[in-house]
Amino acid sequence: MAICYQSPIKPISITPSTNLSTPRTLRCNLSFPSKTLTTEPEPVFTSVKSFAPATVANLGPGFDFLGCAVDGVGDYVTLRIDPQVHPGEISISDISGVGNSAKKLSKNPLWNCAGIAAIEVMKMLGIRSVGLSLSLEKGLPLGSGLGSSAASAAAAAVAVNEIFGGKLGVSELVLAGLESEAKVSGYHADNIAPAIMGGFVLIRSYDPLEFIQLKFPMEKELFFVLVNPEFEAPTKKMRAVLPSEIGMSHHVWNCSQAGALVASVLQGDLRGLGKALSSDKIVEPRRAPLIPGMEGVKRAAIDAGAFGCTISGAGPTAVAVTDHEERGKEIGEKMVEAFLQEGNLKASAMIKRLDRVGARVVSSIPR
Repeated sequence: MAICYQSPIKPISITPSTNLSTPRTLRCNLSFPSKTLTTEPEPVFTSVKSFAPATVANLGPGFDFLGCAVDGVGDYVTLRIDPQVHPGEISISDISGVGNSAKKLSKNPLWNCAGIAAIEVMKMLGIRSVGLSLSLEKGLPLGSGLGSSAASAAAAAVAVNEIFGGKLGVSELVLAGLESEAKVSGYHADNIAPAIMGGFVLIRSYDPLEFIQLKFPMEKELFFVLVNPEFEAPTKKMRAVLPSEIGMSHHVWNCSQAGALVASVLQGDLRGLGKALSSDKIVEPRRAPLIPGMEGVKRAAIDAGAFGCTISGAGPTAVAVTDHEERGKEIGEKMVEAFLQEGNLKASAMIKRLDRVGARVVSSIPR
């Protein structure tokens, strides 16, 4: 268990769980301003490069409280000590990557998800003596439903923390990323928590923030079939179609499916996971009609042997699960065909494993 109280007076206390086979609960009290360290740390690196993975949020019935990280695709941040930047501030020097990221994303750190998260970590650390320059490399397209903003925020938060010696724990990094998410796409942690922590994460509470890491068995194989059509689904637009009220029967159904999904993750039961993943009766029915061909894509995935299929996050990416990579390729082909036939959309498929690590530093230059 890790507990962080964001008090302006007392430093945080982190005590990692010693039993890695059990779910890990992390709690953060959000009642106080962001400042956790009383002494400004010295930088231990002149430059670090970090990576944060894509994420699949909601997982069907787990709207805003379940998510997982996906291996092999994500965003990179390169951060360096820059004497040209005013002490205590951060500058975004470059944005590159897939799609139209460089054109659509602002280099103003106050309006960029990586910049916002970096600033929050600097506040937590009390950085006032050095300036930082940040370069963002987008591996995830914008508005894809794969946690693009969370990946940038997670990579930036980890990079700033590591360049000053890794003083902050997971809870504080999630808080910094959540501040970014709140300004960019909404106050929800089901992307940012798994992007930083890896694996499956359950958001137990938002006030105070509490999240539980769910351990998927190491000996089990899990493959995600991610099919991304050439169609942008902005998170704010996709949230606007959600119902303000739901009936009791749908509430009971979705709660039971979310519980079954969590149990399936802990047991490594992919058939149960897929069945629950496909069973949302509240969010998916409202969003699927906005994604051309989505209903046909889901049918095609199940018919091709997927254990389950749903919308990844706010969409438009469709995600299916299987236990075999080659079968995943076949499922992906059928889903791509369905997007073209049913929705007149070109699409591409990726077969990816569960990312069990989360955001991490991939290279560094000592000071």
